[in-house]
Amino acid sequence: MPSIDDLLTIMRTLRAPEGGCPWDREQSFATIAPYTIEEAYEVADAIDHGDMEALRDELGDLLFQVVFHAQMAAEAGHFGFDDVVAAICDKMIRRHPHVFGQAEARNATEQTQAWEATKEAERAAKGTDSVLDGIARSLPPMTRALKLQARAARVGFDWAKPLDVVDKIDEELAEIKAEITDDAELDRVEDEMGDLLFACANLARKLTIDPERCLKRANAKFERRFRHIESELRRAGRNPAQASLDEMEELWVQAKHQERSKGDGP
Repeated sequence: MPSIDDLLTIMRTLRAPEGGCPWDREQSFATIAPYTIEEAYEVADAIDHGDMEALRDELGDLLFQVVFHAQMAAEAGHFGFDDVVAAICDKMIRRHPHVFGQAEARNATEQTQAWEATKEAERAAKGTDSVLDGIARSLPPMTRALKLQARAARVGFDWAKPLDVVDKIDEELAEIKAEITDDAELDRVEDEMGDLLFACANLARKLTIDPERCLKRANAKFERRFRHIESELRRAGRNPAQASLDEMEELWVQAKHQERSKGDGP
């Protein structure tokens, strides 16, 4: 049975100046980073589909990304794979004193609060200047918005209740309508659109729901209903480009009614 040592050897061989793979040798942290993100999404997709065989393979691909970055770091004299393992082991032990230390066991909510408190102390020890420090800029924008809002909320900068955020959404919507009406420059419209999306993320956070999950459901709903339009038009020997908007809207409503009768969606 191959071990992690075998994988490390494979990675060193691929990056070897002589006899290695030309593509692997040419890569850098920056060029590999997109693949690392892609592999993480593929892990999530396998989980979403309940495909354990795919999950096994995708976890291997993700592990290979970790090994790839560690090898490049070792070549540059920064750190090696063993240092990565040591760092995460130390962090997990430090952040679970109720398991590895003398602290009392907590329920999940209390443990989440303690975890955040430990992270806050770690950031303070590093001499950070802002409660917002440490939130990766490369995160998906919606995820980063939630993290920024949650950090600010911990020091009291937050809306009192969800309906307050709804009022803010109405305000932002009015502003983007005004920009569109005035035929404003694209940059101004984008700015207002960003404010609107940020406010929507804030509302989701206040309602303790995941906006990414909400949008994922909306995407699936749109895909189901549009595929229904395509299917019905195909029965008639046509395609969407040959149909009017009114025809497609009628088929959209038909799909919605069918879903409701089956209990598949709102």
